[in-house]
Amino acid sequence: MHSISVIKPTNKAVFGRLNRLADPPRKLFIRGAYDPSIPAVAIVGSRKHSAYGKQAAEMLASGLARAGVVVISGLAIGIDSVAHAAALEAGGRTIAVMPGGVDRVYPASHRQLAEKMVAGSGALVGEYPPATLPAKHHFVARNRIVAALSDAVLVIEAAARSGTLITAEYALDIGVPVMAVPGPITSPTSKGTNGLIGMGAKLVANVEDVLDELGISWEQAAYAYNAKNKLGQDIISCLSAGPMSAQELAMRTNSELPELNRELTHLELDSAIVNIGNNTWSLKPGLPS
Repeated sequence: MHSISVIKPTNKAVFGRLNRLADPPRKLFIRGAYDPSIPAVAIVGSRKHSAYGKQAAEMLASGLARAGVVVISGLAIGIDSVAHAAALEAGGRTIAVMPGGVDRVYPASHRQLAEKMVAGSGALVGEYPPATLPAKHHFVARNRIVAALSDAVLVIEAAARSGTLITAEYALDIGVPVMAVPGPITSPTSKGTNGLIGMGAKLVANVEDVLDELGISWEQAAYAYNAKNKLGQDIISCLSAGPMSAQELAMRTNSELPELNRELTHLELDSAIVNIGNNTWSLKPGLPS
């Protein structure tokens, strides 16, 4: 097990965020790695998500992770765990705020996911000492920390009366931008998100909408894109200098055309690059919709 560190209020980088709360924690316990200087977005939503909600959470969490943004959530069943898993799958960092001690994974069914998060340069964080069991009132308290550690809160599916909306309320109270993914007007889990949009929350249709809110340009995000293998990384690096033909990419990456074309297809499906004609490729100027 990774060791547990304790962050005290003297750590201004972390408590500069937490002290925005009316009732900040006295300490923050961390198991894993947490760097408050890296942009972070909370992705929260319904425990009883729809297929649409799951797809949206996977697309947005993976896109943000590949752009170098930390995904924060609460490890709960539903959208929370979908977002954590998608960020990990994309090779990114993700942080879970726990409703008990950081050595007490809740729910227990997410223990393996939690261990992967810690091993993948992410962390489990919380205000409760090790060995503290989750309690009912801890869950609402946990939501305020999710909001405070984030540069923006993104809500994906929430009923009209939902614990997810509590996180959004905390965010609004401390000046953290709130965004929401719109949903079908016939779905109960869209009432909360559509309501937030009606009250002024930013409507999110793609990853670029979130990056815009963070002040991150696509060019900046492209450098942080985490390709799944060395050839993909080499292609992204080459295209960061400008568009190139497949033949030139093959020469610069020292790869055979069939292998290169397979990787170009993967990156295109991943919405990282685009064919601008004549088998010439460029970093995609906009992220996936």
